Amino acid sequence: MKPTGRDRWPSRRVALGSALAAAAAGTGLLAHPTRLGQEALPPGTDDKAALPRPSGLCPSGASVRPPFLPFFPLRGLVTNEYAFRHPHAPDARVDRNWTVTSGSLFGRWGCGWSGVPDSLSPDPASRLRTGSAVLRVVTVRTDFENVTVRGQFHLQRPGSTARTPPTDWDGGHLLLRYQSPQELYAVSFSRRDGAVTIKRKAPPTGTGEGVYTTLAKATSPFAYGACNRVAAQAATTGSCSVVLRLWMAGRLILQAEDTAPGRLAGPGAVGVRGDNTELLFHNLAAH
Repeated sequence: MKPTGRDRWPSRRVALGSALAAAAAGTGLLAHPTRLGQEALPPGTDDKAALPRPSGLCPSGASVRPPFLPFFPLRGLVTNEYAFRHPHAPDARVDRNWTVTSGSLFGRWGCGWSGVPDSLSPDPASRLRTGSAVLRVVTVRTDFENVTVRGQFHLQRPGSTARTPPTDWDGGHLLLRYQSPQELYAVSFSRRDGAVTIKRKAPPTGTGEGVYTTLAKATSPFAYGACNRVAAQAATTGSCSVVLRLWMAGRLILQAEDTAPGRLAGPGAVGVRGDNTELLFHNLAAH
């Protein structure tokens, strides 16, 4: 782990406690999302109960599956990119819940944490290097089909490194229906350019990283260094399209429909992505 002396968030334990208390009181959250009719959640309403349930599902043999409620330690490495690349190495930190394809995932005060980001390949324990300037964290479980992922997110304002120069999309993202690094949905709730987006990533025709298509885009401010309630949902309809939604501070601000989802009509993993930012998340749940 990185030494506490390098922390860039002063009095983090106090700041986190204050931010979470503000969230419970309904303050300190995003104040000006884009309005989309009657989709807002009333103040004080529990996200799990209030988020709309998909109906008329595309027949796929889907069944009700248990929610995903991960536990994080008070301190220490959960797993990292080294364990993904060397799963059988005796010093690999393999986790039963998470796979990290890039960067490092730590526990901190019972939250998930990227560590202080850098652009270097992590060592086995991520003590010297985190690699978290490019953070890709996905669940080991791959049975999330009609799912809502929600949590409370703290991000630092995006920076850059020599290997990861600044881009418009630097920030925080949720991954849905994850099939592979080349095939997934990415819901961006915080970007350097102030946008929020819903994107589909499809495999390339040849070799490569995959091709992103923007399905929906809006502008919405994100409170850096504070608690932000975020929820993203994927639901397959009776016509086998996929409806994707993004809520922030309990209000729906973005929605899109993918009418030709292919393999993304079925279940996949869910995950968290960070680009050029220090990211901490609390109360993450996938229902």
